[in-house]
Amino acid sequence: MAEVEASVRDLVDRDHDCAEKALAQMDLRRKINLLIGEWKAAGGGDVLPDVRDRMRLRSAKTLGSPLRVIARR
Repeated sequence: MAEVEASVRDLVDRDHDCAEKALAQMDLRRKINLLIGEWKAAGGGDVLPDVRDRMRLRSAKTLGSPLRVIARR
């Protein structure tokens, strides 16, 4: 999905027609919403991570000492 979003942004930045890619992006979002709805209906109640959570995890990984990362492997 990130690739589709990037391609839409690229097309918009270059002032090109992005209708097809934008529709594909909306379709992916619709499918994700349907999957989340099915997950919740099946009893899923955990809080799903959002972009901010993912970024915190990514920065925590990069802040760690490289020696500690090597030692864990």
